[in-house]
Amino acid sequence: MISFIVPAHNEERWLGNCLGSIRASMAAIEEPHEVIVVDDASTDATPRIAEQMGARTMRVEHRRISAVRNSGARAASGEVFIFVDADTQVNEQAVRAALSALRSGAAGGACVFEFDGVVPLWGRIIHRFAVTLGRLIRLAGGCYVFCTRQAYTAAGGFSESLYAGEDIAFVQALKKVGRFVVPKPTVVSSGRKLSVVGPWEVVTLLVRIALRGPRYENEWTLDILYGRRAQECRRPVQSGKTP
Repeated sequence: MISFIVPAHNEERWLGNCLGSIRASMAAIEEPHEVIVVDDASTDATPRIAEQMGARTMRVEHRRISAVRNSGARAASGEVFIFVDADTQVNEQAVRAALSALRSGAAGGACVFEFDGVVPLWGRIIHRFAVTLGRLIRLAGGCYVFCTRQAYTAAGGFSESLYAGEDIAFVQALKKVGRFVVPKPTVVSSGRKLSVVGPWEVVTLLVRIALRGPRYENEWTLDILYGRRAQECRRPVQSGKTP
């Protein structure tokens, strides 16, 4: 059994595409699986969309993504966990690469991502640098992370002492458990946050991560990731426009 665990807070603009991509991928792979959407205190149509798409839906009120991911893992039935952010679209190649890595003995891994939509030149440059570095040091963000149940347990799950950086801390913990891989296939994730940050803010964030590892959070980074500016990215689309 493969368990897809999708944390979601007010993700009505993206969740349908995410779940649709999982459905299409597994239609091609044809292995037993479940999809768990962990709805973290959403006030929009997120839970309704999850139910319409046939996902198992859990309601929590953590407002801390590490705890949301862990709640999904505790409810999961599978021996393979694939954590997918609600604004991310997977594909058959990425899922097959994850299963192949785990079945060859890896403890876990993650796929790097491409942005959807139009990305400014500075965003493409920084992204390409980050992707190249991530492959070299075997580190990728939390939009698509996979592991075995056994490795998840041995790593202690996601650190709930962190509001941000829990994905980096989890990757570091998985590397202590066993082999961690960053396969060739990529997934597609929303470039929404690029609309509320500038190039120097992104560079500053990457430098903080490089220097402080998973404990890079401060008031400024939390505002970008989960605060006022993050909420700007979740505003409903104007009539006649697409996300």
